[in-house]
Amino acid sequence: MNKDSFRISALGIFIAIIGFVIAYQFVEPSPPQTITIATGSKTGAYFKYGKRYKEILAKDGIELNIINTQGSIENIQLLKDGKVDVAFVQGGVGNGERDPNLVSLGSVYFEPLWVFVRKNSSIKRLNNLSGQTVAVGAQGSGTWAIAEQLIAQNKISTDSKYIKHLSSADSAQALLAGKVEAAFFVTSPTSDLIGKLLKSKNIRLLSFDRAPAYTNQMRYLSAVTLSQGVISLSRNIPSTDKTLLAPAATLATKADLHPALQNLLIQAMSDVHSDGSIFADPGHFPSTQFVDYPLSADAERYLTDGPPFLQRYLPFWGAVLFDRLKVMLVPLLTLMIPLIKIFPPAYRWRVRSRIYQWYDILADIERRGKSEATFHLLDELTALEDEVRALKVPLSYTDEVYNLRLHIDLIKRSL
Repeated sequence: MNKDSFRISALGIFIAIIGFVIAYQFVEPSPPQTITIATGSKTGAYFKYGKRYKEILAKDGIELNIINTQGSIENIQLLKDGKVDVAFVQGGVGNGERDPNLVSLGSVYFEPLWVFVRKNSSIKRLNNLSGQTVAVGAQGSGTWAIAEQLIAQNKISTDSKYIKHLSSADSAQALLAGKVEAAFFVTSPTSDLIGKLLKSKNIRLLSFDRAPAYTNQMRYLSAVTLSQGVISLSRNIPSTDKTLLAPAATLATKADLHPALQNLLIQAMSDVHSDGSIFADPGHFPSTQFVDYPLSADAERYLTDGPPFLQRYLPFWGAVLFDRLKVMLVPLLTLMIPLIKIFPPAYRWRVRSRIYQWYDILADIERRGKSEATFHLLDELTALEDEVRALKVPLSYTDEVYNLRLHIDLIKRSL
């Protein structure tokens, strides 16, 4: 590359760098490499799924820290306080509450309400619990959030001598020991605790024969069927079909969580929950339905149209980098297109200017030839010709040099 093309190229590169620096100011920051999720107790399904999310995100270099809590109500408060980035939230807990800083990434599975009673009890419906000792979950738990609404609907006394706020493990233990007549649980059917109670000979599961009435008044609830024998075919557990009420577990997050992380979390949700369960067909979850908080725009696009184009073909960080830098393409292209068009004329002007500068000298000699001694001017022309002969230009411009030499020879002869 000769000096002229190098100088023009350097100028073009310098302008492009300036444009790059200016455009970079509008590029989104890269996603953090560590985020925090609020789950629940270590014996609950939220914690189990949180660990699976952690393993999936780790493959893309994202560390997911898990915080154990008392349940959905505490999880929502942690989100509001900015102490966690993501949280499991039971459907109905945030119902009717609208916080502009919180959005949903979608629902992930049905989380049934299990009401177990003593086998020899005459309790058949929730309104039969009036005057009975009932374990309703710990204060601040999702179990108590839904139990409180159902108790109110059935006009059951909330006197402390009847309503016992116990953890899930303590509730099960109290029921098995005969210290309470009934116990409420909201958890996945895969929970070891639920399996233990279903297999107990002294405990029976209550079926909601008035499920349509409940789902009509509490829209976040769905009626699901626990089919006969689905827990254990060999022991025929349960022995008959049971109708249960089920809110959906959802994943809530802060509205400002980086879009790339939202997409990555939804991918983890799909990997973990898309196979279905005893209450949902494969592909039913994650879903845009059954959410308390407005669905994130990124989540809605993902759940409706699938993964973003770049994440289908590129590793996570490659897709993130390209997505961040694409905002620079428009200004850079806007800048580069005129630069590319200007470069050839600028280069031609630069080369020809080195040739044309001699014509000023040649014209001056011709003008002076009318009044000065010819031999002095001939010496100047000879020196000029020697300098022009030493001039180096690209081959495509040698005709310009030879034309100059012809003009020098013409002036020589005229003198």
